[in-house]
Amino acid sequence: MLKDYDLTGYDYYSSRRDMEVISNIVDSLKQILEEDRRQEQPLFLKISDNLIMNIARKVVQEKKQTFLIGITGESASGKTVFVDNTIKACVKDKTEGIYTVIRCDDYYKDTSKELKDAGSYEALFKTGFSFDTPDAIDLDLMKSHLVALKEGLSVKSPRYDFVTCESNPDGDDKKPAKVILTEGLYVLNEGVRDIMDVKVYVFTPLEVIKERWYKRAKERGKTGEAADMQFADVNRTAQQYIRPTYQISDAVINGLVSQEYIQEITDKIFKTLKSIVCS
Repeated sequence: MLKDYDLTGYDYYSSRRDMEVISNIVDSLKQILEEDRRQEQPLFLKISDNLIMNIARKVVQEKKQTFLIGITGESASGKTVFVDNTIKACVKDKTEGIYTVIRCDDYYKDTSKELKDAGSYEALFKTGFSFDTPDAIDLDLMKSHLVALKEGLSVKSPRYDFVTCESNPDGDDKKPAKVILTEGLYVLNEGVRDIMDVKVYVFTPLEVIKERWYKRAKERGKTGEAADMQFADVNRTAQQYIRPTYQISDAVINGLVSQEYIQEITDKIFKTLKSIVCS
């Protein structure tokens, strides 16, 4: 019921009908979150006080506006898994115009020459080079692409090769959509996070991150001393650049939940929002 919610600051709603729809959305989302909280491995570890209300307001009042969600977390925490399974749940028919994904990994700067000159990853890392600081990624280009998408413009994201360290500017066409998902190490860092409508942090224990990271590093051609050197750098830079964004996030996601459960709960949220708004 409306009287159960603090609608201070929302008196500009166009109609009481909007307020009723918003109230129904808040009720339904709180119920889903309560059910999730009772799970042995819940998906949501933290939700800010205003997030549910802000989502409900934007869904009802700003139907034609783009919704930009930034998802961050440490390397190998499960950001990509969360995004990919959210998409599978919410857009089963692959309808165009519903979502677009911008991945921070695509915006790594071309360092193929540096790698070639060094002769190996081990030699490159011994020069002090790091792939795990914001300077390694063209965040200005990424932000400009996100702003353009929010303004209804198409962009072409670059494509990065993690084995050769080459960046191809002729990458993938990205079209504006209702929801823009952007995921990566630094999407919530200062200078980028100000354009996000929702800020999400994926939390995963360090021992799990380490296991996942080494497995992925091997697939990218990094083993032995090269992998050990980079992981030490990953852990150090995470402490400086990534972990602090936990505090400013609107929601903290559990990086240990199964892909099936991510799809289950996000599908439930998507269907709930759709049924209430369209009723």
